[in-house]
Amino acid sequence: MTDEQRRRFLLEGTRTAILATVRADGRPHAAPVWFTLDGDDVLFTTAAATVKGRNLRRDGRATVVVDLQEPPYAYVMLSGTTTLSDDPGELRRVATAVGGRYMGANRAEEFGDRNAVAGELVVRLTPTTILSEGDVSG
Repeated sequence: MTDEQRRRFLLEGTRTAILATVRADGRPHAAPVWFTLDGDDVLFTTAAATVKGRNLRRDGRATVVVDLQEPPYAYVMLSGTTTLSDDPGELRRVATAVGGRYMGANRAEEFGDRNAVAGELVVRLTPTTILSEGDVSG
């Protein structure tokens, strides 16, 4: 995929990303996340107390995979480092954008309000490696 094709694929519809992080004992942890993009960076929110939140505070390495589960099949995998923020303005902006994407524009503010609270974090994954394949079955 070209950069433009990859971004379009990642933002199309309501595809969920699978986030992989590293547990304290080295085991992998994978969980679905709703996300949006800022350039090539992947943005999402999570509670600081979740397994993924604790893992990312301890070890900022992560990978997300987004796939198309029907023909022609496709995927994008982004691996890199994360930064975490509990800034209220950034949290509201990202939570509202993500809520609007997955729940519709009419519910964006509701989800922004719900997720822009104490104990939540904005996660920014900045990729160092990007792999993508479109039309896998082609």
